[in-house]
Amino acid sequence: MRLLNRLKQYQRLWQPSAGEPQFVTVSELAERCFCSERHVRTLLRQSQEAGWLTWESQSGRGKRGQLRFLVTPESLRNTMMEQALEKGQQLNVLALAQLAPGELRAMLQPFMGGQWQNDTPTLRIPYYRPLDPLHPGFLPGRAEQHLAGQIFSGLTRFDSHNQRPCGDLAHHWDISPDGLRWDFYIRSTLYWHNGDVVATSQLHERLLMLLNLPALNKLFISVKRIEISHPQCLTFILHRPDYWLAHRLASYCSHLAHPQQPLVGTGPFRLALFTPELVRLESHDHFHRSHPLLKTVEYWITPQLFAQDLGTSCRHPVQIAIGKREELTTLSQVSSGISLGFCYLTLKKGPRLNLQQARRLVDIIHHTSLLQTLPVDENLITPSQALLPDWTMPQWEGLDEVELPARLTLVYHLPVELHTMAEQLKHYLATLGCELTIIFHNAKNWDNSAVLADADLMMGDRLIGEAPEYTLEQWLRCDQLWPHVLDAPAFSHLQATLDALQIQPDEGDRYAALALVFANLMNDATLTPLFNYHYRISAPPGVNGVRLNARGWFDFTEAWLPPPRNEEAGRRLPQTLP
Repeated sequence: MRLLNRLKQYQRLWQPSAGEPQFVTVSELAERCFCSERHVRTLLRQSQEAGWLTWESQSGRGKRGQLRFLVTPESLRNTMMEQALEKGQQLNVLALAQLAPGELRAMLQPFMGGQWQNDTPTLRIPYYRPLDPLHPGFLPGRAEQHLAGQIFSGLTRFDSHNQRPCGDLAHHWDISPDGLRWDFYIRSTLYWHNGDVVATSQLHERLLMLLNLPALNKLFISVKRIEISHPQCLTFILHRPDYWLAHRLASYCSHLAHPQQPLVGTGPFRLALFTPELVRLESHDHFHRSHPLLKTVEYWITPQLFAQDLGTSCRHPVQIAIGKREELTTLSQVSSGISLGFCYLTLKKGPRLNLQQARRLVDIIHHTSLLQTLPVDENLITPSQALLPDWTMPQWEGLDEVELPARLTLVYHLPVELHTMAEQLKHYLATLGCELTIIFHNAKNWDNSAVLADADLMMGDRLIGEAPEYTLEQWLRCDQLWPHVLDAPAFSHLQATLDALQIQPDEGDRYAALALVFANLMNDATLTPLFNYHYRISAPPGVNGVRLNARGWFDFTEAWLPPPRNEEAGRRLPQTLP
């Protein structure tokens, strides 16, 4: 990049004397800068015109001129970064910042968060890790799931107030009396992010591509075929009724991208840039629902800021503080809640672990001080006694005398709190004569895991977004965990049970039947919840529309920044967010 090259050349001029005046020839400067004498004369002239240095040449070949420096490379870099930020040249900023990780924190702080830039409301999010690619289907991270929901739309979506599916790309739908035909009527005013009109045939093509994914094929196993029954109608023909179908289509994993351009969607924001260092969203001018007030959202991937204990935006992935470090004590909590998602333990019964032993393990976890004394941050987790409200755990008696196996194996994946949980459980079971081998699967889910086959216990995190009951049905149907937890007959019976409950048209009946499925899993000591997270967002005054959603984020379409007053035009607003 041009700015980066100019800064590097200036540093080469500066270094030999550390900024003291130099008496040097043009030839020596050209050798130092790896360029021709003609180019170095141009470089000196431009730098002098910019006010960086003075160059007093002497006539005659080989004569030494005097070079004086007026600014340091550090101050020049900071000026360049500030000018690039003001102009919206994000990649220039990141390139310049690579030369100065120590200054990156101080340099970026004033520009993070919400501010009006060139009369455009912009939200900059300093984030603690690179974002995973937004591939079709299921995504492991909450941030990626949330991002997919901002970029892509589905035929249906979940209403933010009642969590039930409603129209999105489809204005509405009809269901035949036997539940085997679903007609989705596509809006006629849809546009892709690239400006092209959405054709129903493109949505049809993308749906067929999704159904070819193994995980989504399980999700839509009841779909026999999808037809274009009218230029504005997609028809699903089913093998058996599936009254979760509108829910399945509303889930982020079923959102539809352009069939030839997988990062082009129809959601409220289009993806303008996706790199390991910077992700930039820009509002979609032809969005088919209410347009967002924010015009730009940027994720600045700056792990070094968090390594330096910056304390600005993301002290923990589930607790977001919007503000500068010096403002943290004055921030007010704007939204909070207990996650419906939970960390869980599953237990595989067999020759090494019988029913009573599994129940004793569950009883140890929930009726000792094990969960209450986990050494994790205060107000981060809360022990759970239910999968969902009213889906409470069973109570057993007479387990104290049950002898545990001599050896067991525990496999677990992220989040990091499960590291602590695994170690605590290992130490506790050792006091009871049970040797626990623990194996860490370094991922956010069980995809491509080769360690499940030999595990007796498995711990993980079940993210829940909208429609929690449906999300749990989807978990049982699609997750690679369950064929390893249950033997073949039990797993087949579980899938048949899910097929039977999905044919019930009444939502309340489906919920009751699903609650019974999970009650049986808990009573058999196959599954138990461990703890929930405390989601929390804190912000300074002036950041509006921040409302915690089911994934622990907030909808970018609802956030807004007050325009600067006339006397404050051009001044930065308080720092904000993730």
